[in-house]
Amino acid sequence: MDIVVEQISNLTRKMTITLPKDMVQKALEKAYVKMNKEVTLKGFRRGKIPRVVLEKNFKDQVVAEVGEQLVQETYFNAVEQEKIEPVVHPEIAEHSFSDDGGFTYVAMVDIKPEFELNQYKELEIELPPLAVTEEDIDLELQKIQRQQAVIQSAPEGHGIELDDMVTIDFQGFHNGQIMPEVHSENYAVDMGLNRLGEDFEKKLLGLKQGEKTLYEITFPTDYPNPVLAGKNVEFKVDVKEVKVRVKPALDDELAKDVNAEFKSLDDLKNNLRSDMLKAREMARQGDLDDKIMQRLIDLTPFEVPKRLVNYEIQEMLKQTEENLKRSGLTFESAGINLEELVERNREIAEKRVKGDFLLKKIAEVEEIKLADEDIERGYKRIAEQYRMTVDEVKGYFSRREELLPFMNELHNEKVLNFLREKSKVVDVAATDQDQESDTTK
Repeated sequence: MDIVVEQISNLTRKMTITLPKDMVQKALEKAYVKMNKEVTLKGFRRGKIPRVVLEKNFKDQVVAEVGEQLVQETYFNAVEQEKIEPVVHPEIAEHSFSDDGGFTYVAMVDIKPEFELNQYKELEIELPPLAVTEEDIDLELQKIQRQQAVIQSAPEGHGIELDDMVTIDFQGFHNGQIMPEVHSENYAVDMGLNRLGEDFEKKLLGLKQGEKTLYEITFPTDYPNPVLAGKNVEFKVDVKEVKVRVKPALDDELAKDVNAEFKSLDDLKNNLRSDMLKAREMARQGDLDDKIMQRLIDLTPFEVPKRLVNYEIQEMLKQTEENLKRSGLTFESAGINLEELVERNREIAEKRVKGDFLLKKIAEVEEIKLADEDIERGYKRIAEQYRMTVDEVKGYFSRREELLPFMNELHNEKVLNFLREKSKVVDVAATDQDQESDTTK
C-alpha cells in the first residue's frame, strides 16, 4: 500500500492511497466467484458462468462494490500508518481502478485542531442569586387557583380575558397562500399559556363569541416551530366559544384540596418555596454550565474542522425532521428552506464542536477519566428518567454506535463538574443584568 499525504489546510489532509495489483485482483476474483454462485443467466448453470460473461453483464456493479470494500478495509490502516487522527468520517473525493490492475483512492481527512488552553479554572461567572420571593410564591398560587377553578360558559357580551378557555377555528396564510399545515378547527386555547405564542393570544383579547378577525404575526427566526420560524403569517380566526374560570379563594381549604397533608395555606406556601428552590437550583446549574462553556470558547479561540461542523448540523437537521414527522410533515410541506435552516444552525453547531474539543483538552491536561462508577450512575439516571430497569438500559447501549456517544456525554459532564467546582460564582441582581442587557440592544 502506497500512501501520499498532502496538507490542504491546518485541519485537512489529502491522502492518496494506492493498493497493489495482487490485493485488488484477489478482491475482484472473490467478488466474481461469489456472484457466480448467486446469479442466474439464461444458457448457463449457476456457478458455471464464465468470468468474461460475468464481466460483460455485471462489471459496473462488481467494480463499485469492490471499490467500496477496499476503501473500508484499508482506510483505517492507512491513517494509523501515517499517525493521523481523523475526527470525522473522510470524504472519498475520487477512486479508480488503474490499467495495471491496482486501485487508487483519495480521502480528504479532517484532523483534531492543535491549540493551547488559556484560563479554564477560577473563572468568574455572574449569575442571579438563588432565591424565591413572595412575588414568586404569589404567582404559583395564582397558577394553583387557575388549576382548581370551575369552568363555566361566559356571560353574553363577555370579551376574551386572560385565563379564559376559548374554542376557535383558524387558518394561516403566507404570501397570500394557504398554509395547509397551519390550520385547525375547534382548537382549544387556554388563554395565558401562550401555546400558540404570546402575540397570537394577545390578538384574541377582547373578542367575543361569534366574532371573526384577521391579523398578521411575524415569527422570529428562532421560533421553536420550524413551520412558522422567520415567516410573516396572516391568521383568519373564528371565535366559536368562550368560557370563563371561576377561581377558588386563597385560603386553608384550597391548600387542603391541593394536598390532604397540608393543614393551612402556609403549609402550601412552604412546600412551593422548597420545590421552586430545587427547580431553580437545577436551572441555575444549567445556566452555569452554559456560561462556563461560552467563557471557554471566548478565552480560547481556534479553528474547527468544517466537516465535523457539517456533521453536527446534519444531526440537528435529522432531529428537526423527526419532530416534523411526528406532526405528519416534511421540510417541503412545512415550507422550510433547508439552506436557511443550515445557516441558522451553523453557529450553534460550531459552538458544540468547539466545546467538545475544549472539554477533551481539559480532561487530558487534568487527567479526568471516566470510571466504571460514572457509567453505572449514568445507567441509573436514564433508568429513573424513562422508568426502565438498569439492565434494559444496558441492553440498549450494548451496541458500540449507541454506547460511544453516551460515554462521551458522561465524560463531558465529569469535566464540567470539575470546572463548576473550580469556578467562582458571583451573585448579580437580575435587575442589574436586565439593565446591562438593555444597554447592549
